[in-house]
Amino acid sequence: MTKTALVTGGTRGIGLAIARDLSRDHNVGVVWNTTPPNDLPPAVLAMQSDLTQAGNCAAVVTATIERFGQLDVILNNAGVAQTTPLDSFDAPTQRAILDVNLLVPGDLLAASLPHLKSGAAVVNISSVNAVLPPRAAALFGASKAALNLWTRAMAKELGPRGIRVNAVSPGAIDIPDKPRPPDLTALFVQDTALGRIGVPEDVARVVRFLTSDDAGFVTGEILTVSGGYRL
Repeated sequence: MTKTALVTGGTRGIGLAIARDLSRDHNVGVVWNTTPPNDLPPAVLAMQSDLTQAGNCAAVVTATIERFGQLDVILNNAGVAQTTPLDSFDAPTQRAILDVNLLVPGDLLAASLPHLKSGAAVVNISSVNAVLPPRAAALFGASKAALNLWTRAMAKELGPRGIRVNAVSPGAIDIPDKPRPPDLTALFVQDTALGRIGVPEDVARVVRFLTSDDAGFVTGEILTVSGGYRL
């Protein structure tokens, strides 16, 4: 039976690569908020929604079930990566980072749980900044560190139900519609063992493994996909 995956933030960058990869043999629902889809396969269900708003996580889960009849994979990719300098503290910005990066995955999982059966998989997109504090973006790093802990906690809680929960922690990834300055890219390359920065497809391939039956005995793991960044 064809599995169904729900991908948040699935219309650009890593999320788009994941959605396109999984759509080869999954039913896929994609949630977007500010970036409309323009490069998704036609069979993908694209839903515009601000998942930080009450009831919206439940609504996209319901829409996915109505379209495909089941839900097997939750892919929490949507995130806010924003600088938060200490000398210009802005509470609404800080809360938005926590809302999207940490609270939305919890809300979405809670809404999905009645539909998830044994064998289902949850994959959260974290960051190497969960353990390598980013300059002037401390709350982003802290939100991903919290997401890592939440990943392990959910793996422990849902393991008896046969539901696996893991995370992927990307290093420097080249996002075509959001390129880094060449000098910054050169610094990342210099600090990466494989001598290049990643592309979204590098992450998508690891996500495919974690959602597959081949990873049936893998849960509670934070899998770094960084090419050996800062070894």
